[in-house]
Amino acid sequence: MSEQYTYAVARIRALEVSLFSDQTIDQLIACGTYRQCLQFLEERGWGDPGAEPSAEAILAREEEKIWEVVKDLHISMDKFDVLSLPKQFHNLKAAVKTAATGKTVADIFYSGTAISGEELLDRISRKAWDELPDMMREAAHEAFDTLLHTGDGQLCDILIDRACLDAIHRAGEAAKEQMIRDYAESTVAVADIRTAVRGQKTGKSAEFLSRAIAPCGTLDEGKLVRAAVTGEEALRDYLAETDYAGGGEALAQSDSAFERWCDNRMIETISPQKYNAFTIGPVIAWVIARQNEIKTVRIILSGKQNGLPEDSIRERVRKMYG
Repeated sequence: MSEQYTYAVARIRALEVSLFSDQTIDQLIACGTYRQCLQFLEERGWGDPGAEPSAEAILAREEEKIWEVVKDLHISMDKFDVLSLPKQFHNLKAAVKTAATGKTVADIFYSGTAISGEELLDRISRKAWDELPDMMREAAHEAFDTLLHTGDGQLCDILIDRACLDAIHRAGEAAKEQMIRDYAESTVAVADIRTAVRGQKTGKSAEFLSRAIAPCGTLDEGKLVRAAVTGEEALRDYLAETDYAGGGEALAQSDSAFERWCDNRMIETISPQKYNAFTIGPVIAWVIARQNEIKTVRIILSGKQNGLPEDSIRERVRKMYG
């Protein structure tokens, strides 16, 4: 094992024991009320002892704990670029919309990114495009001009989301670790499939989908676009020819089943890291697993708050890594 990861992987192996299993998630769903769910989480160390119990505070604290562990492991943060890019581009999108509309929304930016949301907003407001990272520059400029002159917020989102996927794909191709390459490829492919499905359901044109769908190695974007504009059956038929046949099968069941498949596919991508003791892979897999865990708990708490029956909540929950 590479000496630089010896301690890190050993620490992660110890932390993996605390990850929620599918059985733990079932127990959380079985809690009678939203308040009992919060108590269940607190009893398992979520949030901070003595803090005011609220879902947002607990979930935000758990996200912070992830990166506190990573910092303690003294691993360069550039190893986690593939995971941080969605937050960076979320901040870019928020900054572009704020600069173009002049409307300020509180707590709109993620913290802990390479460039803060406030810095992005300053540069975009000054139209200092050359001060933006290369991966953001063109999309930011085009999205800003589009929103300013047409007011088309959806097209603004598409331009920036596509740039994010392209950046993730490049980061995956540049990575030395196979696990990062695999995760980047799956991230882009699953996002493309989501876009195709939503585009098919809302009657988007081939031109629209071609702008939104990013190239990747495991899908033919041209075939995906043509299938989406043809209809759901054609889309399922195309997916059946790919490594993502399960997505078409889930789509035939329900929208919830399809969304669950998308997230479960990402967990399947990282699951082999449980048996890998020689790279940074287990550390990155643990970060992804914890983020999936937090997302799943958020879905359950939202379901409880809205009075959804257990079966309905269970249909929405994701597969656990633990």
